[in-house]
Amino acid sequence: MEGGMKATRARFHPWAWLLLPALVAAAPAADRSTPPGTHVLLITVDTLRYDRVGFLDRRHVRTPSIDALAGDSLVFRRAYAHNPVTLPSHANILTGTTPLHHGISDNTGFKLDGRFPTIARCLKDHGYSTAAFVGAFPLDSRFGLDQGFDLYDDYYGTHGELELFFVERPAQKVVDPALSWIGGRTGKWFAWVHLFDPHQPYLPPSPYRERYPDDPYSGEVAYVDAQLGRLFDFLRTRGLWQKTLIVFTADHGEALGEKGEETHSYFAYNNTIHVPLFVRIPGRAPGVSDVNACHSDIFPTLCAALGLKAPPSLQGESLLDILAAGRRKSPEIYFESLTAHLNRDWAPLRGMISGDTKFIDLPIKEVYDVSKDPGEERNLAASSPIGRLKDALNRLMRRLRNPQAAVRDQRLDPEVRKRLQSLGYLSESGSGRRPRSYGEKDDLKTLLPLQNRMLAGVARYQAGDLPGAEKTLRQVIAESPSFILAYNHLASMFKETGQADRATAVLEEGLKKNPGNIRLMSKLGIVLAESGEWRRALPLLEHCSRQEDFDPENFNFLGIAYYRGERFKEALENYARALELDGNNASVYNNIGSVHLQLFLRNGGSQEFALAEWNFRRALEIDPRMFSALNGLGAVYQRTGRTAEAIACWEKALAIKPDYDLPRVNLGITLMQAGRAAEALEHFLEYRRRFAATMPEKEKQRIERLIAEARSRL
Repeated sequence: MEGGMKATRARFHPWAWLLLPALVAAAPAADRSTPPGTHVLLITVDTLRYDRVGFLDRRHVRTPSIDALAGDSLVFRRAYAHNPVTLPSHANILTGTTPLHHGISDNTGFKLDGRFPTIARCLKDHGYSTAAFVGAFPLDSRFGLDQGFDLYDDYYGTHGELELFFVERPAQKVVDPALSWIGGRTGKWFAWVHLFDPHQPYLPPSPYRERYPDDPYSGEVAYVDAQLGRLFDFLRTRGLWQKTLIVFTADHGEALGEKGEETHSYFAYNNTIHVPLFVRIPGRAPGVSDVNACHSDIFPTLCAALGLKAPPSLQGESLLDILAAGRRKSPEIYFESLTAHLNRDWAPLRGMISGDTKFIDLPIKEVYDVSKDPGEERNLAASSPIGRLKDALNRLMRRLRNPQAAVRDQRLDPEVRKRLQSLGYLSESGSGRRPRSYGEKDDLKTLLPLQNRMLAGVARYQAGDLPGAEKTLRQVIAESPSFILAYNHLASMFKETGQADRATAVLEEGLKKNPGNIRLMSKLGIVLAESGEWRRALPLLEHCSRQEDFDPENFNFLGIAYYRGERFKEALENYARALELDGNNASVYNNIGSVHLQLFLRNGGSQEFALAEWNFRRALEIDPRMFSALNGLGAVYQRTGRTAEAIACWEKALAIKPDYDLPRVNLGITLMQAGRAAEALEHFLEYRRRFAATMPEKEKQRIERLIAEARSRL
């Protein structure tokens, strides 16, 4: 979810930098390259504020493991992210370029094109084994960051397209496979470890929850530090510490209520784009530098440190060269925050940092001296040469921009276009229109109250107040009909509470006001497919699968729509396409298993049966908590007389999801057939208790017959 709950408020103090060790001069340029065979470890901690690293600011949280790394590293205390959002920020790091070049500006609707070289591809070409261990869905392999990795471990569970928060796995579950992989290498290796824990919701495990009861965000950071301590201790005990080049950074920070922003992805103040950046190079003396640095500098720095030729496409600069010269060759660092622009059609936020000057180009301009005022409390725009700053930003953007970055095939089947236009889902031009210019009324500062009201609506839903959430979000939509995220959140709330018809109505309302919006169209297609209205879902998902042919979910749900219509051949074709895009998608394997199970039940055949079992098992290998795959596998076992295994599968499915109807009935019937009528009766009664209000009459009659039969066998 973009945005989040109200968090513990903290101030980004102007004097935070004064708490650091004294400035250490850069080492001589001759001490630049590392010994042959040096390993490379890239660590990115999601949503880690600069002032939540003890080495940089000791007021909030203890981070002894990260501090020890910093004490052995080159520390860049004026380092900046180009984006305050996870996917584009990591694309910047891995490609050494900015979003103007690779074209990724938000977490949704984008995929890194294979023509952009990455750190992993570069190091793989130079003989490195490569692996990534990521903590959350925004970096799923479907978004293209997996290129160049021998192993891309994104086994964090199954993402639901209608969920309010990203699915994630805790740091321990990321570090464990990283240790196993590193321990199995015999040659030089590159590992990327991504830890998502500080991202909202802030739910630190014990004992960090108890240590930071009033600041759970810092508790998450402390937990991450402890898990990184395990990683660092492993490197030391294996004799790898002195052979490993380590880069540590955050993809972005967290506002924690400052400037009126609760989390991140809205503004681009220092609380979200000023990031920690440490580079530990074996054999090189540590130091602390105040030169401006940025994420796109990481790739060229690795090339320089390892003695490799940097790809010509890189837009960053080697930090070793910057230290040697005492300044950047190109002084300006570009940044942007476009989530609100892309998802609400509000004014785009772009800007640059040059020396001590930070320029934020919004309709209401902002200029700050980040050396004297890192907390950005004093806007100097009124006394600044705005025209010259704007011209400099435009020149910078022209230099960085790649015209081919986001070119997509926008062709649409004429029949599909006609059907969508007749439903009011698509404008005559085929897409929504954006205004050519933005005024002060469109400025993010002006619209901040509306943004926060949307977050308040989500908070009400999470507190159990759906009517209050609905009222708040409908008020937001009334004031800003282009607020796409508000429609999607409200639809998700209705879908999660079993009101698919109301979810459909909200999304249709959004499309009427925003014809052609791909986010709304995709969500509407998903809701319709899941609720069985496959004929209505087909044109929407066909359109989305053409417009965003890199998104496996479009093909997955198009397959579901075909499955609901009993068009099994087309369903399997679309599931296969989804797996081409995301080969470890548990939901797709589960859906394929369901098709083969249906084909077996209709036509028989050992091959269909074997395929059903294999795909259900594969889904559970990827996501052991996928309750629908457990139900399907239970059906497979029951059909082959493996009653005990079938019962175990269904019991596990119900332990994960007690309100799951199918395994409860299946379990009851199988228990009754096994002579365990009392247990069967309990499940039938529980099924009736949970679902009587929504059961069709035919199903009510069936369950009453099963209850009567179970009682007769007692």
